[in-house]
Amino acid sequence: MSKNIKLLDCTLRDGAYITNSDFGEAAIRGIIKKMQEARVDVIEVGWLKNSSHKEGSSYFETPDDIEPYIIDKKTSVLYTAMIDWDRYDTDKLPEYNGKSIDAVRVVFPHGKHREGIEVGKKIREKGYKVLFQAANTLAYSDDELLDLAECMNEFEPVSVSIVDTFGAMFFDDLEHIAEILNDKLKINISIGFHAHNNQQLAFALGIHFVDIMKSTERVIMIDSSLCGMGRGAGNTTTELMTSYLNRKQHGNFDLNAVMDAIDIYMTGYHEKYTWGYSTPYFIAGMYQCHVNNIAYLLKNHRTNAHDMRSIIESLSVEERRKYDYDLLENKYMEHQSRIVDDKEAINELRHAVDGRKVLLIAPGKSVDTEKEKIQKFIKENNPLIIAVNALNKNYEYDYVIFINSARYEYAKSAHPDIIKNTRKILMSNIKTEAENDEIIINYNTVIKRGWEHFDNSVIVTLRLLNKLDAGDIILSGFDGFKHKYNESYADDNLPTLNPGNKWDELNEEITDMFKELMDSFKDKRKVSFLTDSIYNI
Repeated sequence: MSKNIKLLDCTLRDGAYITNSDFGEAAIRGIIKKMQEARVDVIEVGWLKNSSHKEGSSYFETPDDIEPYIIDKKTSVLYTAMIDWDRYDTDKLPEYNGKSIDAVRVVFPHGKHREGIEVGKKIREKGYKVLFQAANTLAYSDDELLDLAECMNEFEPVSVSIVDTFGAMFFDDLEHIAEILNDKLKINISIGFHAHNNQQLAFALGIHFVDIMKSTERVIMIDSSLCGMGRGAGNTTTELMTSYLNRKQHGNFDLNAVMDAIDIYMTGYHEKYTWGYSTPYFIAGMYQCHVNNIAYLLKNHRTNAHDMRSIIESLSVEERRKYDYDLLENKYMEHQSRIVDDKEAINELRHAVDGRKVLLIAPGKSVDTEKEKIQKFIKENNPLIIAVNALNKNYEYDYVIFINSARYEYAKSAHPDIIKNTRKILMSNIKTEAENDEIIINYNTVIKRGWEHFDNSVIVTLRLLNKLDAGDIILSGFDGFKHKYNESYADDNLPTLNPGNKWDELNEEITDMFKELMDSFKDKRKVSFLTDSIYNI
């Protein structure tokens, strides 16, 4: 491989967003050692922060904290840690002694390169090499790129990295930025590239960066992480990039060492944490939106992709690049508070439940395994039958209620005949104008926030039935979630509403919501289980 192409592994730094820096002592030492064995050129061992170091964390207060994690330090490797330009007190840095990190990488936001360089000067005075990351480089105008290059030429850092902060770049964007910087930066300054995978382009952009730059005499530097570990959609993967460089650029990386690092350390993190490409993070890339906005909508409101796109689109360009949770909450509430006049709908449903038992058929597998029991109950009691957020061909229904648009669209495709012949109860977060055989209920009148999964379909339906003054309510298919998705539902093709796969936490939340709801019912109505359920406690 051309000596001009270098690889920087940032697993312990970017992955800290995923693990909250808690990798564990053995993993930090082991990942650094395996990257050494893999002959990675630059190893970013974590962050420098203003707080005391906790053993097993990749947040360090000083380079002295890092020293015990670097075993058999290699002169062929550049060891670095990152700081936010305005979040680390450089007075904490001791003089460089060669026993720990060799360099500090300073990340600064768009418009703050001069301030970042001033921080770099203080670091260099302590004897460390300095690298820079120009976050959100896509936001720079041509004039700003020229000014960035001019300022960097005066300082002469080891490298300046192009950063696709929002995962929004296409090939032509990268080409344009790289060509300007390559033309204007001094040849002794390396140009780096840090990609995010919001549009499934991180690896492809990395290859394209090599193609753009490989003919230059300048050193180029590509960021990657094991399994792409990093905030949101994650990064270019170290395993893919080392393989590509070996096969197409005459590289000399030890892929066995990379695979060992994955087998020994990364597999466990994959079981505990979630990162990588997803539709919500594609939306972040499409709108050049800070991933914290996406994470907020997912965590606090479990917003579906359609609604998320509408909410992010309603923000201004500047608002998208920041994260203002109060603003985002207001935008969410504006979007969800689509008020409809549901008085006639409520009257219809109140009349329908009056004097009848109500049987809810939820999506759990027991509606198949205990079909005979359920059918016998229907025959003997003639209840009002409501399907909850899913349909099953073994039953006929009076109504089907949908809490989210994904399940409604799936049902129309999977069960067109049943949908056609069944009256639909839709929440106003799905639509506000009713078509044939649809009635709309105001969403915010049948939910209660305070739980992450506040919009569980059975819980919402029970809240609606309470509003309707229903009498006896019988539950079937409200089984509880198993650890494997296809073991929980009668239809294992149903769109998942728990993408994080945190099934135990989901069960605990539903149990808590169900108990709270039953306490509020008191003696007003009787709720019983026809099929087995973990919530029947």
